[in-house]
Amino acid sequence: MQLIDFILTQAASIAAVRRDIHAHPELCFEEVRTADLVAAKLTEWGIPIHRGMGTTGVVGIVHGRDGGACGRAIGLRADMDALPMQEHNRFEHASRHPGKMHACGHDGHTAMLLAAAQHFARHREFDGTVYLIFQPAEEGGGGAREMIKDGLFEQFPMESVFGMHNWPGMPVGSFAASTGPVMASSNEFRIVIRGKGSHAALPHNGIDPVPVACQMVQAFQTIITRNKKPVDAGVISVTMIHTGEATNVVPDSCEIQGTVRTFTYEVLDLIERRMQEIAEHTCAAFGAGCEFEFRRNYPPTINHPAETAFAREVLAGIVGAERVLDQEPTMGAEDFAYMLQHRPGCYLFIANGDGDHRVMGHGDGPCTLHNPNYDFNDDLIPLGATFWVRLAEQWLGRPAMSQGQA
Repeated sequence: MQLIDFILTQAASIAAVRRDIHAHPELCFEEVRTADLVAAKLTEWGIPIHRGMGTTGVVGIVHGRDGGACGRAIGLRADMDALPMQEHNRFEHASRHPGKMHACGHDGHTAMLLAAAQHFARHREFDGTVYLIFQPAEEGGGGAREMIKDGLFEQFPMESVFGMHNWPGMPVGSFAASTGPVMASSNEFRIVIRGKGSHAALPHNGIDPVPVACQMVQAFQTIITRNKKPVDAGVISVTMIHTGEATNVVPDSCEIQGTVRTFTYEVLDLIERRMQEIAEHTCAAFGAGCEFEFRRNYPPTINHPAETAFAREVLAGIVGAERVLDQEPTMGAEDFAYMLQHRPGCYLFIANGDGDHRVMGHGDGPCTLHNPNYDFNDDLIPLGATFWVRLAEQWLGRPAMSQGQA
């Protein structure tokens, strides 16, 4: 494993920063303290910054030996926000804010990019510019989208953009990167069935929305098994059904909510259309009314071939080709997808291990993402930072790539 010596010497101090961020989690668009900390560190190291993009975003601007004169540039992105959940860990750096927790490792992502920034500030062994993107509000707020709306790619023109997420369960020292869809689109639906309430002993006097809901939920799965091509991925999950207030009353209405995940817009269009048709026609068949809402949130995260191949080459030079794995696509969602819609790039995964790194005082559960017993593995900081540095140096050290070039 070829780690950068300077980054290794600073690893303990950056890990302390990571644990400080973990102890003070902030939710989407509220990352004021975290952004202040990031800005202070970058300024301390002599890196110019731009603040306020996407509300609380921070962009660091690192020019190389030529002062950026060649016009080449690459973007490296880390997310900063935490989740609205209670932490069960009891170690010293556990969350000090009830109901808020860094349960997805964004504190570690921020730390890895800070470690790379510290190295860039001391060793500008490249021509061009590296943009360090510290993004707010990945967990449902669409912070990437908001930074783009605020002019991220206009103010900081870059050829490509890269993001990285820790992945529990993979052995430490390995990475995963694949071309094409690696994370799904995230979408939500809400359906209200308008029936007619009655006494439960006299159901013929009303229109019961509950059997309508039952028929509807069952029928939705036929979209997956009978309307969609079997080789195309798609998931419809009904996660909430709310109705009724008393055991002897047929309710007036029933509300259904859930999510839809796909890797392509073609499948998403099909699912939305068929869900609306099934919802409206099922209600009509029972004499009930229907309100149908479908909200498209994050698009699918689709890696570009040339940039993914390049990232894999860089990784192989650090950890060996045998430790650069293919990433199995997941139905989870990620707002880095918005950046990949505007610039070619790659979203890759760094192994977080099986949880053995957690110090005494962690909870009883597994170290999986969005789990109250999760903690980022600080051993990843020098490894992830080394990748960021080598990626930028090698990307800017070769001729500009045209999209589609390997």
